[in-house]
Amino acid sequence: MYKSYSMELAGRTLRVDVGRVAKQANGAALMHYGDTTVLSTATASEKPREGIDFFPLSVEYEEKMYSVGKIPGGFNKREGKASENAVLTSRVIDRPMRPLFPKDYRNDVTLDNLVLSVDPDCAPELTAMLGSAIATAISDIPFDGPTSTTQVGLVDGKFVFNPNAAQKAVSDLQLTVASTRDKVIMIEAGANEVPEDKMIEAIFAAHEVNQEVIRFIDTIVAECGKEKHTYTSCAVPEELFAAIREVVSPEEMEVAVFTDEKQKREANIREIKDKLAEKFADNEEWLALIDEAVYQYQKKTVRKMILKDHKRPDGRAINEIRPLAAEVDLIPRVHGSAMFTRGQTQICTITTLAPLSEAQKIDGLDAAETSKRYMHHYNFPSYSVGETKPSRGPGRREIGHGALAERALVPVLPSEEEFPYAIRTVSETFESNGSTSQASICASTMSLMAAGVPIKTAVAGISCGLVTGETDDDYIVLTDIQGLEDFFGDMDFKVAGTHKGITAIQMDIKIHGLTRPIIEEAIARTREARLYILDEVMAKTIAEPRMELSEYAPKILQINIDPQKIGDVVGQRGKTINTIIERTGVKIDITDDGAVSICGTDKEQMARAMDMVRIITTEFETGQILTGTVVSIKEFGAFLEFAPGKEGMVHISKISKGRIDKVEDVLKLGDVVKVVCLGKDKMGRVSFSMKDVEQ
Repeated sequence: MYKSYSMELAGRTLRVDVGRVAKQANGAALMHYGDTTVLSTATASEKPREGIDFFPLSVEYEEKMYSVGKIPGGFNKREGKASENAVLTSRVIDRPMRPLFPKDYRNDVTLDNLVLSVDPDCAPELTAMLGSAIATAISDIPFDGPTSTTQVGLVDGKFVFNPNAAQKAVSDLQLTVASTRDKVIMIEAGANEVPEDKMIEAIFAAHEVNQEVIRFIDTIVAECGKEKHTYTSCAVPEELFAAIREVVSPEEMEVAVFTDEKQKREANIREIKDKLAEKFADNEEWLALIDEAVYQYQKKTVRKMILKDHKRPDGRAINEIRPLAAEVDLIPRVHGSAMFTRGQTQICTITTLAPLSEAQKIDGLDAAETSKRYMHHYNFPSYSVGETKPSRGPGRREIGHGALAERALVPVLPSEEEFPYAIRTVSETFESNGSTSQASICASTMSLMAAGVPIKTAVAGISCGLVTGETDDDYIVLTDIQGLEDFFGDMDFKVAGTHKGITAIQMDIKIHGLTRPIIEEAIARTREARLYILDEVMAKTIAEPRMELSEYAPKILQINIDPQKIGDVVGQRGKTINTIIERTGVKIDITDDGAVSICGTDKEQMARAMDMVRIITTEFETGQILTGTVVSIKEFGAFLEFAPGKEGMVHISKISKGRIDKVEDVLKLGDVVKVVCLGKDKMGRVSFSMKDVEQ
């Protein structure tokens, strides 16, 4: 039965149609926010997937170009692989919802979001986040929801909820907050150095808006919600745990996992697994569960020791950062490089500079953004964690980490007017044991400085973890989590920023949300650690951007010309501009407003190209001294080319101070000579003289 529900959300109508389309899905919601329309569905398999030890959740966000009245570019004229924005949206939908499914649930679940139409003032990403939460809540899939998501902007010092396109363009904050009924479950932010107290205020202002939406969702679930289906639990039997504890005591497990060497710990765990496999060789059912059982045993051991005894696996204090190191210029011939090491996490970032014409073109649903001049790419090869597998290109995690670092650094980049370059930083993970994304932010800052990019200030990132007990006030926050604490803990709270404030946040959790005291402590801890990294490590490695670019980096000269003269520089079918490029070896970009950028590595040739552009676009003036090449000789004089497409004539009487019979007596084709402009004659023609040039 088709039902429609609506509420006012941030000044616009949110409407949900249930039972109208996609009735064979476990749950479906046709979402309307303004004129933005998204179909969100939730489906689950009937039986658990065999042979896995994780919850197989897939989240899809499908951008259809018809939603903005476009035909896709390219040869096929149909949508291909997911865009970067689609991948990031899928991740941000996944993160608040995954913790709310049962821990022992192994049925395949897919949350699909199909963007049907886009209203620029009503974000389809936000609509899909709400749609997935509603579709899952009304389905028969086990889910401890609902959740709600709100976006927050900061315009002229005031919070704006679910900002429209114009507000986003001037906002100092791009914050996304997801909540359950009681707690905040996901935070994602990009910010222009927003102070910590302002960020906390924004997070909980969004949390209040989320409560209104959750009450709205509850009314839908009450009328349309299906009874949750039963499922086969894949939890490890308690009798297996009891049997394992008889073979491996809690004290033995503690010794095995509490070491600061990842390889040593992994070797210890392998020995334990081998010991158990030998013990239970006759029990095939238990043999299949040993890996998961040992994982759970490790988890309980680590959590107990951290929470009760404040003992971390590597022996650090709760607020202690692992040993830090940094260096620049380790890679020759690139435009800039830096390496940042934190414990067993090591990132090397390489910076490349190029003309603005090499900025990334974006063919997406957001009409406001068609190109991107700063690109941060993050790579995570298998050798960084001591594993072996072939590289298949960046996955969703790599794309997400790259976008997080990019978001953290954008606020401190110089404007195009200050620094007319496209900039790419690539972070290569050499070694990984926790929070490589934040290490990539530190390495990228130093790499940009080493490349001579005049960033406004340095940015550093750090991550905090969390272990919780039975009650909301029984918890401990960990500064600089390593891999083991991330795997077995409840939170990975990443914060990047400057001395002044926060530039990016990404919060992943495995529990049903965080209280305000936990969030406040985590943000305070990351600030303390961030300032230490900035002052004690990064500033002592490279304190400020270099004044000059690398000798291998392209240099750019700029000149502004009358837009009406652009055609003169380009020439018929590009003949003029291509001639300049061929003669000088530079690259030339011209914008519609007449900004000309000349890019190259040879300063003399760049200056020569600049002179050519200036001559082409400037009217000759009386007394102006010019250098030209003889390109044609006639009986009455010689024609000189001063720049491609820009010629003038020297009459035979103006070639030499003495009388000559033929032009060829003094000049031949290809001669380069200096002339002075004599102005226009009675017929309006510009004339030049060689003999009147002062020697």
